[in-house]
Amino acid sequence: MAAENHSTVTEFILGGLTNRPEFQIPLLFLFLWIYTVTMVGNLGLITLIYLNSQLHTPMYFFLRNLSFVDICYSSVITPKMLVNFVSEKNSISYVGCMLQLYFFLVFVIAECYMLTVMAYDRYVAICSPLLYNIIMSHQICFLLVAVVYLMGFIGSTIETGLMLNLSYCEILISHYFCDILPLMKLSCSSTYDIEMTVFFFAGFNIIVTSFTVLVSYAFILSSILHINSREGRSKAFSTCSSHLTAVGLFYGSTAFMYLKPSTASSLAQENVASIFYTTVIPMLNPLIYSLRNKEVKAAMQRTLRRKVS
Repeated sequence: MAAENHSTVTEFILGGLTNRPEFQIPLLFLFLWIYTVTMVGNLGLITLIYLNSQLHTPMYFFLRNLSFVDICYSSVITPKMLVNFVSEKNSISYVGCMLQLYFFLVFVIAECYMLTVMAYDRYVAICSPLLYNIIMSHQICFLLVAVVYLMGFIGSTIETGLMLNLSYCEILISHYFCDILPLMKLSCSSTYDIEMTVFFFAGFNIIVTSFTVLVSYAFILSSILHINSREGRSKAFSTCSSHLTAVGLFYGSTAFMYLKPSTASSLAQENVASIFYTTVIPMLNPLIYSLRNKEVKAAMQRTLRRKVS
């Protein structure tokens, strides 16, 4: 694909989060802290699951992969944003911008499907406990995770390919990273067809995965209500509450960004929503799954005791 047929732009300028110089350094330290907590939390959770054989179950296998996805898609966005806080010219090359877009889409789509797989895992565990080890065998778990990453690469390849076919006449991206909607606003030609295609793919990913999650939890809730003992109901619900919290935060912010008309919200609102799911949620996920999970807290205590002794 010859570059001259599609774009004469060689670099873009990222507008960033704010134009006010006095906010740059405080924001740098804020997002550096968020990114540090994200890395420590997710790497810590991955290590904890690896070191404790009691956590070598399908649920924690998926959780380990969720932490890996969170590390990756936060790392696609945050380091460049941190550099831009102290740079005079917040530029990014055309190739760098498209690569950032590509890998961001890979991991954000993978996050959707990983949360869906985790909901299916909870459905099998609560609704078919006697068949759990058969249904969620090692082979099935690896296959489900492979499908998660495959969906991410397929969706990202299609959507980034559409963006590569656009001609760009402006270089100022009114955003802090290369995302689809801000990039489309820089195009010389009509983007209606591409916008509808992107809307379809985003809608497909969000609606299909969220619908699957909702159906899974409808069956889970029905099964929990049929449990006679109060202790049994509480235990069953506690295994799902962390995942429900993570799902609500992620789908709420992504749906706000992509399932709305482009004029429905201000730039500030879009920045807040995108900051939430690109930087804050990857930080919160390990906290949600560790602080609200007795097995993880017990594994952490065992690991710390081994280190001390």
